[in-house]
Amino acid sequence: MRRIIAVTNQKGGVGKTTTAVNLAASLAAAQRSVLLIDLDPQGNATMGCGVDKRALERSATDVLLGDCNIADAIVRIEGANFDLLPSNQDLTAAEVRLLTMLAGREHRLSRALEAVRDRYELVIIDCPPALNILTVNALTAADSVLIPMQCEYYALEGLSGLISTIEQIRDSVNPRLAIEGILRTMFDPRNNLSNDVAAQLIEHFGDQVFRTIIPRNVRLAEAPSFGVPAMLHDKDSRGALAYLALAGEMIRRSEEPEAYAAEIASGPVPYVGEVPEAEDPAAPEAAEPPEAPEAPEEAKGDVHF
Repeated sequence: MRRIIAVTNQKGGVGKTTTAVNLAASLAAAQRSVLLIDLDPQGNATMGCGVDKRALERSATDVLLGDCNIADAIVRIEGANFDLLPSNQDLTAAEVRLLTMLAGREHRLSRALEAVRDRYELVIIDCPPALNILTVNALTAADSVLIPMQCEYYALEGLSGLISTIEQIRDSVNPRLAIEGILRTMFDPRNNLSNDVAAQLIEHFGDQVFRTIIPRNVRLAEAPSFGVPAMLHDKDSRGALAYLALAGEMIRRSEEPEAYAAEIASGPVPYVGEVPEAEDPAAPEAAEPPEAPEAPEEAKGDVHF
């Protein structure tokens, strides 16, 4: 299962960073050695792992510009048992400098990773929400692309552009680049549009759509403010369980392809978010209305004004 996976979508707000952080933690919980690379100048994955992006001595910026070795910039996330290459807003300056380079600018990350790739079974890259030189570096270094997307119209429209970009990268600089899978995130089964878009994805992309679905979940939204993945914030929440299920699906798909094929043939996986959560303000727990009290005997009969 030794490979590099870029988590990318040019549309923001689709759960890309949430997926990168929680997938890294879930794969680490499955006893895989994992490196998470934050390649977004916003540094959200860095902060979501409990690392202060304002106090970094070395970061992805230094690695991309060749100012330090990648091993010197990696930090250990002890509670979650994976490694992190952090980033901050300085990555924007690195992006500008990369654009001025005449040759080899799209290979900076892949060359840096050569020194540590054998240490990890999986490298997860959190890309910025744009198809810029940083994303191109990630796609050039990656073996596959994981695409998180909400089941809504605009996300579906943008997916074709991303697929086209992946094909261009494959044809020009990285012929091994494949689609790891399309992940449905922030899913609400009560929304007819979500169900319709999910059905269209399966119709057009088939087995490339992960069977696991990530539900809307307040614990997933809360976890970054505590600087931990959801499984360390609330391991029994539906969000944490969904990402553990995703990690398990990826492992089975890679290591047990025949068993996974039989699993697909058996039918759809039970959706972990099918019953609304009482803790989620957007999905309040359904409650039966209280019975009206029975009218006293003297009140029964004709109504008097």
